Amino acid sequence: MKKRNAILTLLIVIVLTVAFGLMVVYGVGSDKVGAASEIKLGLDLAGGVSITYQAVGEEKPSNSDMEDTIYKLQKRVEGYSTEAQVYKEGEDRINIEIPGVEDANAVLEELGKPGQLYFIAQYDSEGNANYNNQTGVLNKTIEELQADGSIVLEGTDVQSASGGAYQDELKGVQYVVELTLTPEGTKKFADATTKAVANHDSIMIYYDGAAVSIPTVQSAITNGQAQITGMEDADKAENLASTIRIGGLKLALEELRSNVVGAQLGSEAISTSIKAGIIGFAIVVVFMIAIFFIPGLCASLALALYIVIVMVLLNLFSDAFGLTLTLPGIAGIILSIGMAVDANVITFARIREEIAAGKTVSTAIKSGYEKAFSAILDGNLTTLIAAVVLGILGTGTIKGFAITLGIGIVVSMFTALVVTKKLLNAFYDLGIKDEKYYGKAKTVKNIDFLGKRKIFIGISVVVIIAGFVAMGINAASGKHALNLSLEFLGGTSTNVTFNEDMPVADIDAKVVPLIEEITGDGNVQVQKVAGSNEVIFKTRTLSAEERIAFSDKMVENFEVDDEKITAETISSTISSEMSRSAVVAVIVATFCMLLYIWFRFSDVKFGFGSVVALLHDVLVVLAFYAFSRVSVGNTFIACMLTIVGYSINATIVIYDRIREVLRDNQYNTMSLEEKVNLCVNQTLTRSIFTSLTTFIMVAVLYVLGVTSIKEFALPLMAGIICGTYSSICLASALWYIFKTRISKSN
Repeated sequence: MKKRNAILTLLIVIVLTVAFGLMVVYGVGSDKVGAASEIKLGLDLAGGVSITYQAVGEEKPSNSDMEDTIYKLQKRVEGYSTEAQVYKEGEDRINIEIPGVEDANAVLEELGKPGQLYFIAQYDSEGNANYNNQTGVLNKTIEELQADGSIVLEGTDVQSASGGAYQDELKGVQYVVELTLTPEGTKKFADATTKAVANHDSIMIYYDGAAVSIPTVQSAITNGQAQITGMEDADKAENLASTIRIGGLKLALEELRSNVVGAQLGSEAISTSIKAGIIGFAIVVVFMIAIFFIPGLCASLALALYIVIVMVLLNLFSDAFGLTLTLPGIAGIILSIGMAVDANVITFARIREEIAAGKTVSTAIKSGYEKAFSAILDGNLTTLIAAVVLGILGTGTIKGFAITLGIGIVVSMFTALVVTKKLLNAFYDLGIKDEKYYGKAKTVKNIDFLGKRKIFIGISVVVIIAGFVAMGINAASGKHALNLSLEFLGGTSTNVTFNEDMPVADIDAKVVPLIEEITGDGNVQVQKVAGSNEVIFKTRTLSAEERIAFSDKMVENFEVDDEKITAETISSTISSEMSRSAVVAVIVATFCMLLYIWFRFSDVKFGFGSVVALLHDVLVVLAFYAFSRVSVGNTFIACMLTIVGYSINATIVIYDRIREVLRDNQYNTMSLEEKVNLCVNQTLTRSIFTSLTTFIMVAVLYVLGVTSIKEFALPLMAGIICGTYSSICLASALWYIFKTRISKSN
């Protein structure tokens, strides 16, 4: 019976892996549900739609109005993609880039045409009609209506608008638009509707020079919730709602151009990333089997299932929540793969310890999973809490990173705790019972990590101070403290129309190197406009001399017409509002992790130790950025978050072992310092193996990747090394210091 169940378990896992694998390759049905090819990719990986608006009006728009409009548009377009970007181009233009979509006209129609929105009373204070109630034609100009107080609300008074429907007993399904007003708008509308309801006057919704709706006021609306009825169908209701939402902008905008653009990183970036992923996975599989034997084989099978499940879920989330996969999203997947491997390594190390203690393989497997569970649960839940907070509070890059990380964590826990365990028991039941196939823990050489804590802390302090010094020297020499890229500083967008259609591969191989010679920067973003010979190059801000050199290179090497080269200064795609939201999200996530660790470990000192270790990792990686001058761009935040997530997970594993040893009476004869040293040494193999497997995957990505991917992978490798160092050498020492110093002070 056991053999039959074991064979059935193996068949189920293999069938599920193959089935999900085929789904990833081919999808299901005509819509290819679950197919990797259907996952929405970001502008950096696959391109999308680029729309440029220009502010209209006689006066130049103020910076504050531009920033407010950009922020509101950013929140609006995130409904299409978590990675949508809105930024300033020139002095009065706003550019929107929405990845993962290909129909610019459809986006423009759904987005709504930006313009001025007004709610106009039917009569002025003297009883004169402001408009024809049948045709919606105004009897006065907007300026005259504003002067005599006939404009009840403007678009900025509307907080939100959404299309909906309700069931009317007499008329059947009725389609409506639900409005929520700002506090100021609520007061204005309450006064206006109270006045209008007496004679059943109408209030016209006037947008971009035309009436879009003229509803009659049925009752006074004082709660800030308004409803526009009489919509023909759900599409009309949603279109009107969309118009009202976009009409809440401070500036009147008109569409200047819309393009379908190609990937910023080019097809080479995608192909090399896929190749790196396959090679990295193969190396990890060989490593796991070579080190852990049968358990390593089980973990590899479970990891294969994990990868295909994550790919299917990414497809589903792409459709349901507008998830768009970009480099930061890939960072989230890399981190979750590392955590999936980590959960297995923790368990296998425990199993080997149990076998070394004289238990049978069967008992060791059961006991190993029981003892490893708390460390796996706490490590994954702590990171999951951070992912949830970042997903709720973050925008753009952070939200995409959080969603992919959250998906990966949930799936990795399932495959590590359920699938791998089932496979292990299945192989055992098939007759592979000799302990040599599972391994036995060797006697741990007791390294006095805690005794060297002053040296470790000293090294960290020196590196961090050196980082600040390097940033100061960089700033004093006229450069920025860090090598901020165009995503943070803004830059120059140069449109070049070539004489013939140039393939992306040729652009990457022939054009980009010439631009890099001029800029001295590897962070050149390329977008190819579909259906034309036009290519957009985004670089750091170019001086007048560099712009001339750019044009000369294009003319000399590709015989481009000089008049077909245009350049505009563009603002940062990471706005001050997005930066603020990122900082707030990270602070809140860190605080939530601290609370969880405090709750789970019943000792706030564990929480303080982990947070200080995290701060150390962030500062050391910042020092690396300062010394290496690696470009700090859109992936910087995701890179930092990956390092934080990786480090906290490694730290919790050690803290879990400390908690266990403190509760175990067999260690009562040992001093606190001896107990902490024992715990670090017992988890040392796990820390090294987990770091090594994750490092391998990122290193392969670095070796094979294009320039922009190298700039993402290099600091990530530095962060993995730093996170491993802080977990082993600092985290336990910090807890010990807090424990002994606070206890003494009390």
